[in-house]
Amino acid sequence: MDRERPATSASGVRLAELVAALSLATDLGLGQPMEHVLRSCLIALRLGERMDLDDDERAVLYYVALLAWVGCMADSHQLARSFGDDIAFRADTYDVDLAGLPAFTFMLRHAGATGSPVERTRRVTSLVATGGRSIVASMMAHCQATGAIAERLGLGPDVRTPLQHNFARWDGKGLPAGVGGDDIALPMRVVHVAEIVEVFHRRDGTQAAVEVARERSGKQFDPTIVDEFCRVAHEVLGSLDPDTNWHALIEAEPALRPLLAEDELDRALEAVADFSDLKSPYLSGHSRGVADLVAEAGRGAGLPDVEVVTLRRAALVHDLGRAGVPNSIWDKPRTLTDLEWERVRLHPYYTERMLARPASLNRLGAIAALHHERLDGSGYHRGLPAASLTPAARILAAADVYHAIAEPRPHRPGRSAEEAAVEVRAEVKAGRLDIEAVEVVLGAAGHRVRRRRTHPGGLTAREVEVLIHLARGASNRDIARALHISQKTVGNHIEHIFTKLGVSTRTSAALFAMQHGLLDILETLPETLER
Repeated sequence: MDRERPATSASGVRLAELVAALSLATDLGLGQPMEHVLRSCLIALRLGERMDLDDDERAVLYYVALLAWVGCMADSHQLARSFGDDIAFRADTYDVDLAGLPAFTFMLRHAGATGSPVERTRRVTSLVATGGRSIVASMMAHCQATGAIAERLGLGPDVRTPLQHNFARWDGKGLPAGVGGDDIALPMRVVHVAEIVEVFHRRDGTQAAVEVARERSGKQFDPTIVDEFCRVAHEVLGSLDPDTNWHALIEAEPALRPLLAEDELDRALEAVADFSDLKSPYLSGHSRGVADLVAEAGRGAGLPDVEVVTLRRAALVHDLGRAGVPNSIWDKPRTLTDLEWERVRLHPYYTERMLARPASLNRLGAIAALHHERLDGSGYHRGLPAASLTPAARILAAADVYHAIAEPRPHRPGRSAEEAAVEVRAEVKAGRLDIEAVEVVLGAAGHRVRRRRTHPGGLTAREVEVLIHLARGASNRDIARALHISQKTVGNHIEHIFTKLGVSTRTSAALFAMQHGLLDILETLPETLER
C-alpha cells in the first residue's frame, strides 16, 4: 500500500467503509445478493492467513477483493448490446468455466435469449462474425476502469496491477492474452477462488464449494490455492453471518488506514460519481454535473456551508443505485414497460441501502435517495409528500431534472438550456417541483456558462468537442455528422486525444472528460447529437 493519510481535517469516513459501500453496488451489477463481494473478501482474507501472507500482502488482497468487479459499470453498455440483460448475463457466468467452446456456446445462448427476433438475430450474427472481439474489448475496458478507480482512491500499483488480471486464468486462456500460471498476481489468484466458492457455498453449502474449486483446479484456478482451500474449507467458510459481515470486514482491514481527510473524501466521492455514470454513455458526467449545480444552488439559497458540502456529496452518489438496473432498460430507445418502470423506481432505494450501514455515509444516502421524490407524492421510491422533503432534497430533485433534460437519452436528444428551464418550470406548475428550488437552480445554471480558453491535457477546442461526443458513446460516423467533418478526420482527432491523454480506450477518455468537467451540459456544442 502507498501513502499515509493525513491525520488532520478527518472526515469521519474510512476508505474501507467507502469501498465496502461501493462493493454493494458491484453486487447488484453482478446479479448477486448484497454482500457477495464482502463475503468473498472475508473468504479471501481467511485463505490468505492460512497461506501465511503477511500484513502488507493481506492489505493488498483486501482491496483487490473489494474492487475486482467494480469495473462492471464500464462494460455494462457493451454487454447489454451483445446479450440483452447485462446483469442476468453476469449472474449466469458463475455456473460456467468460461473458456474455449463452452464459453462461446454460453455467449451464443445469451445473445439469442431475449429481445425481439431482430435483436436476437443481430446479436448472434455479430458475435459469430467478430468472434466476440467486442466482448474482449469490454473486458479490457473493465480492467482499465478498475485500475483507474483504485488509483483515484489513493491505492498504489501493488493493488492496481493485480486488478488488471481479473479475467486471467491459470491455464492462460483468459485475458490479457498469454498471462497465466504464476504470472497472474497472487492476490487475484486468491480472489478468483474466493468469489466463485462464495456463490456455490451460499447456494448449496461447503461441499458444493469444494467441488467447484476442484473442478476448475488447473484451469481457472491455481491448483496450489485450491488444495489449500479444500484442506481448510470448513474453517474458511464458517461464520459468514449476514448480521456481522459488514462490521467484520471493516475491522478486518489489515492496513488500518486512518480516516480520510475532508478533501480526500471529496475526491473519492467524485471518483465514485464518475464510475457510477459509466453505467451508460447517456449518463456520462451526470452525477458530477448535478453535484456542481446543487452546490452553486445551495450557496445561492443561503444554505450553511456544511449543508452545501453535504448536499454536493449526496449528489455525487445519488445514482449509485443505477448499478442494480440492467442496461437493457437504461439504454432502451423505446417506451418502458410497467415492469421495467418498476425496476427503474428501485434505484434510489438501492442507493440508500448501499450507504445505510456506515454511519459516516448514512446521511448522504438518505438525502441522495430523495432525488426522485415530488411535492405531490407522485415520486419514488417512497412517494413522500411535500412536508417530508427538506430544502436540500428539493434542490437536489430540481437540479437532477434540469440536468437530465439537457442530456441526451436513448429515446430523445438533449434539450437546450432554455428548453430545460421551460420544462422544469412546467414541473413547478404541475405541482411536482418546488418553485424556490427550481428558481435557485436555474439562477445557478444561468451563471455557470463559461468558455474555456485553455483545455486540460493540452487538447484543442476541436479535440474537446470530439471527446465530449466520444464520451457520450457516439460512433466515429455520428461524430463526423455532428461536427461536419470526415470520419477520417474524426479518427485522427481521436488518435491525437488518446496520445495526449496517455489512454488507449474510449472508457479511459470518458473518465478523463468527466474528471476534468468537460461534459458540463452548459458547454456549447455545435449540434445536438442525434441517434
